[in-house]
Amino acid sequence: MCGIYGVVSVTGPSRTDPKILQDMAATLVHRGPDGGGTFVDDNVALGVRLLRIIDRANPTTQPFRDPVTGVVVVCNGEIYNSPEIRTRYRDFPFRTGSDVESIVPLFLDKGPAGITDLDGMYALAIWDPRTREIILARDPQGEKPLFAANVDGLLVFGSEIQTILAYPGVGTSANTSAIEDILTLGYTVGAKTMFEGIWSVEPGSAGKVIGSSWNYEPATGTRSTAPDDPSGTLDELLEAAVARQLNADVPVGVFLSGGVDSSLLAAYAIKAMAPTKLPTFAIGFEEPSYDERDPARAVARHLGTRHIDVLATAKDLVVQLHTIIDHMAEPITDPAVLPTAILATHAKRHVGVVLSGEGADELFGGYPTYLGHAAAARYGRLPSAVRSLIERIVNSMPVSDIKVPMRLLLKRFVAHASKPALDRHVAWFGAQIEDRLLPPEIRKLWEASIGRFDDLSRVMYFDYSTYLRALLAKIDRATMLSSLESRAPYLDPLVRHFAFALPDHLKTDGVRTKPLLKHVASRYLPRRLVHRRKRGLSVPVNQLMRTELRVEFDRLVCDERFEPLGLLPPGLVSELVSQHRDRHADHGRALWTLLVLGMWTEHWMGA
Repeated sequence: MCGIYGVVSVTGPSRTDPKILQDMAATLVHRGPDGGGTFVDDNVALGVRLLRIIDRANPTTQPFRDPVTGVVVVCNGEIYNSPEIRTRYRDFPFRTGSDVESIVPLFLDKGPAGITDLDGMYALAIWDPRTREIILARDPQGEKPLFAANVDGLLVFGSEIQTILAYPGVGTSANTSAIEDILTLGYTVGAKTMFEGIWSVEPGSAGKVIGSSWNYEPATGTRSTAPDDPSGTLDELLEAAVARQLNADVPVGVFLSGGVDSSLLAAYAIKAMAPTKLPTFAIGFEEPSYDERDPARAVARHLGTRHIDVLATAKDLVVQLHTIIDHMAEPITDPAVLPTAILATHAKRHVGVVLSGEGADELFGGYPTYLGHAAAARYGRLPSAVRSLIERIVNSMPVSDIKVPMRLLLKRFVAHASKPALDRHVAWFGAQIEDRLLPPEIRKLWEASIGRFDDLSRVMYFDYSTYLRALLAKIDRATMLSSLESRAPYLDPLVRHFAFALPDHLKTDGVRTKPLLKHVASRYLPRRLVHRRKRGLSVPVNQLMRTELRVEFDRLVCDERFEPLGLLPPGLVSELVSQHRDRHADHGRALWTLLVLGMWTEHWMGA
């Protein structure tokens, strides 16, 4: 795990001031506190900050350069199938045990197409002096970040946006389209960032710079077919994925929520190592309805792990919010980033790597909204008079600050159940600021999945292609602030290909979420732990906005700040605030998004 950066010219010599490279490297020290390295030539400067996870004893570091061809590689991430690649190229003169070095002979053999052979989480850059090309690539899921910009004929890239901002001449104009994404979904879509002219390299792509042009070459893959024994196959695939991702020369732990996803990972981990050697970590809150430490403790007791839990106070959450705003040049509106970052700080004292459950919900049907889609069709067949009666009863229910109250879910359901599937899903799962026209990229992505999946799987694939990427950005930035590496075994390629091939009824049967995954988990965990109601890592943001953050909230969440953008109707923000404070409606998610966006634009754009 590292942070990478570089400046490249393919049209002629371009010497980069060493001080600029130092400034770029300084923005990535949290990603790589164990040292760094650079490669500088006439056309290119490549750099890396290192977090040593594998082959820690070897003093040789990135960048890796082939002495014959001059090909240079820098990479942020982990290559899980490095042992197989090394066996394939056993005649190559490897100098280290680093997983990253295995990329060199693979590229020499297959060129950019070889990148699709990699199994791992990675963002990498390869300079080929023979063709004067720079190749930038990311893993198919987007676990590891990579951003780029064109600056006066140069390509500038880095693992985080602030790395690019450290290069002189990079513009800081706001990207209106990206802001619209935030207001609609809570995160940006596709290659867009909040800065005009800075883009994100798309997951699953290898981008090649030839002359002055930039071309994406999407990686290809294959899909499996559903087996005769899906639970047995999934059991084997997950156990193997966890075993591969336990490979490290530092201690490994598990972020444990008490839910089925992380609990199952811990169960597989103790099959590969002694339970007492596996640290598990959980976080809780002062507000009892939000505190999930008891279920996590129950899982830890059952498995026998060395468990550590943390209490996040309101003050802790506010301090962490300001830390994240100050250190991340991209707004993360998911409030779960706060406790995740706090937990990572504590976990780093014990381990260098954590396993987490990202991807399980999108691949195996874990969100309650998936049940809502199944129920919407039945609801729509009810007589209009019955629907009207239900809506009056549900809307008369009082607002509550407890964690994910059923009345809130019911209110959202009846308000949007009659909409088309995509509009309904975004209304339930997006930023919930208002009914907005969906950005064209979202419609295009939805339409591209027609005929590829069943109806429910289309929604899950949409979340996999959009929302999951935001979740992966959240956990990457939150853990790397403490130089902690996170790994997501559910995103193993064999696991996700298996999941894509499953029929809908194995992902939700209309009553339960994740029936197949829970069936597998029941082999290792008690029924009461497997079938708990899904709660997720929710944060008591309503209380924060009314108390510790009240002054900032009043200053930043107002019509005067957002109306000049021309993206929200006049008076909408004040209406949302008034309804929320009078407890006529729960607009917590919408107002938190506006608060984070206001804090972020003030810090990074001076707006």
